Amino acid sequence: MRILIANTYYYQYDVKQWQIAQPYTPLGTLYAASELRKAGFETTVFDNNLVKSHEEIYEEITSLKPTHLILYDDGFNYLTKMCLSTMQQATFDIIAKAKEHGCLVICNSSDATDHFQLYHEKGADFIIHGEGELTLIELLETIKKDGDLNAVLGISRNDKNGVSKNANRQVTKNLDQLSFPSREDIDIEAYRSIWSTKGQALQLNIATTRGCPYKCNWCAKPIYGNRYNSRSPEDVIQEIDYLIRTYGVDYFWMCDDIFGLKPGWVQRFRDLKNEKGLDFKYKIQSRADLMLKDDNLDALAESGVDTIWLGAESGSQRILDAMDKGTTVDQIYTATRKLKERNVNVAFFLQFGYLTETWEEVQQTINMVLDLMPDDIGISVSYPLPGTSFYEKVKADLVLKSNWTDSDDLDMMFQNTYPPIFYKVLHRYVHNRYRIKKGFMRATGKLNSKQDSFLKDIARMVYHFPLALLNKRKLQSYI
Repeated sequence: MRILIANTYYYQYDVKQWQIAQPYTPLGTLYAASELRKAGFETTVFDNNLVKSHEEIYEEITSLKPTHLILYDDGFNYLTKMCLSTMQQATFDIIAKAKEHGCLVICNSSDATDHFQLYHEKGADFIIHGEGELTLIELLETIKKDGDLNAVLGISRNDKNGVSKNANRQVTKNLDQLSFPSREDIDIEAYRSIWSTKGQALQLNIATTRGCPYKCNWCAKPIYGNRYNSRSPEDVIQEIDYLIRTYGVDYFWMCDDIFGLKPGWVQRFRDLKNEKGLDFKYKIQSRADLMLKDDNLDALAESGVDTIWLGAESGSQRILDAMDKGTTVDQIYTATRKLKERNVNVAFFLQFGYLTETWEEVQQTINMVLDLMPDDIGISVSYPLPGTSFYEKVKADLVLKSNWTDSDDLDMMFQNTYPPIFYKVLHRYVHNRYRIKKGFMRATGKLNSKQDSFLKDIARMVYHFPLALLNKRKLQSYI
């Protein structure tokens, strides 16, 4: 077997992400490549992240003449979970080209799991459903030995009777048994160069856990489900030590859905970092309620956390409850203030347009942002992902469009309180208000931002003031 493995996200196809210039390595693909080699399979990695065109892999297929092409996406990155239509079509093109060259094609991704029938129609021979490494190895070994494919858990396949799907596989509980991702297979310096275009040092992504036990009804979990398993702090510290020594990085994105949920994990992580004398910073994603448990805040601050992205979502308790979020507005306020007291940057994920959200509730979210002034905000509108109860509520409306083209699309794809254009204007208006308040705080000495200069914050305030008036007028025309 000659195996070619590639990821199927292309930063240059996503204008917003390419302009941000913060590309992260295809972690899921690199994990799979490590496990393939450990199992003795001849494996070549092709990194699609930075290519100008997905057709660049065609030359690799022609010259390498792989017997098997594996398209394996990153289950740790929200960009791949969104299943953008541009990425999906590029994947279908690659499948078609591989089949022209006689390759057996195996796919593993959120999109392939959600739409496996469609992927089989496009020519994929096997789809791996859910977590992939162990299934991938067993599948290849079974194919090699001409064994019983019905016994391989976690796959669907094309056969003479159409598409058949086997029972699901249990998720991997002992994550320490997995090899570190094979980052040596990609051009790290190409990533470093892109980060440097915005004057930033390279950051690398690390996964310390898999899954999320919470049940927000808009959040899809096609790969890991509601399970939550964690690597040991010892294993993670060993990887960080290696990355610092090998690539000279000192900042990491812990790309878990929820970081450090296991009791005592963060405390042990902090202790190991100090014992080894490692010097690094990192950012995480978490929830407001977790910040208030035990001494998590102190342990995070002492272990080098720089920024915590909180899934705040809304300043309306009714909307949080409708989402099955399991947090309160009071917890968001308390956690944010406590983090700022410890000089930890706080950023908010915000979501507008949940079903039945009113203008008053939109205002509550804006007021929460202006009250707390997080260090950064990320705004989206409610996005229906297959497999969620939220998707089931709105799927009848998803006739004309069911996927965004890119991550900046922000199209409201279902019938809601206000038309789609309202939410695009709202996105701009919230940013206007946020920048105005930030500039005012800077001018009055109430903000000492580490992110931007004094003059930049003042200039943004002046720039956004007339835009806020204009966008508010537009919003009021829909209310």
